[in-house]
Amino acid sequence: MSIYSTWQRLMKTISWLFKNKISFGLLSQKIFSLCNLKYNNFLTLIYLAGAKMNNTSSGQYPLFDICINLDNVQFDIDRADILERASNHGVTHLSMTGSSLKSSRFAIEWAEKNPNRFCTTAGIHPHDAQSATPAVMEEIEKLLHHPLVRAVGECGLDYNRNFSPKEAQLSCFKAHIELSEKHQLPLFLHQRDAHDDFLDCLSSSTQRAVVHCFTDTKEALFSYLDRGWYIGITGWICDPKRGASLRDIVQHIPLNRIMVETDAPWLFPKDIRPKPKKRRNEPMYLPHIVDVIAQCMNHSIQEVKHHSFVNSCSFFGMREPQK
Repeated sequence: MSIYSTWQRLMKTISWLFKNKISFGLLSQKIFSLCNLKYNNFLTLIYLAGAKMNNTSSGQYPLFDICINLDNVQFDIDRADILERASNHGVTHLSMTGSSLKSSRFAIEWAEKNPNRFCTTAGIHPHDAQSATPAVMEEIEKLLHHPLVRAVGECGLDYNRNFSPKEAQLSCFKAHIELSEKHQLPLFLHQRDAHDDFLDCLSSSTQRAVVHCFTDTKEALFSYLDRGWYIGITGWICDPKRGASLRDIVQHIPLNRIMVETDAPWLFPKDIRPKPKKRRNEPMYLPHIVDVIAQCMNHSIQEVKHHSFVNSCSFFGMREPQK
């Protein structure tokens, strides 16, 4: 069978399956039997083609991925292609996260390639808090003057693995909070197993904030919502085991406080079927994550897309596309 005829049959089959709301599992089996191709080499093709059609069917609702770690070495071979695939799957806007001085500079360099779609943060991740010398923080502060840097961070506390001592983390975090107040920029926050100290540090902060990659308890969620902060939800919610608690909790997030993110290349959504050959996460998988979030929140996909996009554009100072 020629490649052209195979592609024709593939697209006709996918169109029929989506029209009739058939699952991805049956989709893969049906196409496999029709095309008689090697299954392992075909999985990614099925997902890409199907997800693109699913995105087209949802029409005018774009997505904003508030966290991609674009400097990661896993992206070295196809960084530009990743951004193109994101756009093709309806992810029109991205915030490129700075988690070190080097990555913050790198994010700015790439955001400058398309400032209508991309923005950045600048900061030091708590894992690297020991690197936040006065000289480094002075350089971070200089980056905050760049027009595409829209938030301070990724900053916060992580007591789960303590790659940096608690004292260094606390000092580094407080320095970021001071920069946020000084430059009137929102905070892009990270917290893991450090809830009490985290809130203590932020007790006098007046700036807006988003708690990135929220995975904590319902009580923690309410404490953040009471402060008017936004909540970022990742593909963690798609993990059948680790995401079970989050799937129950996410329904308590108001639509005007939800943001969505991949945290790519990490947190690949484990419930995607069929599983792509490459398990590296990237923004093109955000529509799937949003589908799961919407189901757990008991809202339509369109509602979650719309509100998360509007929230993110407002928070990061990005212009919504003209209709």
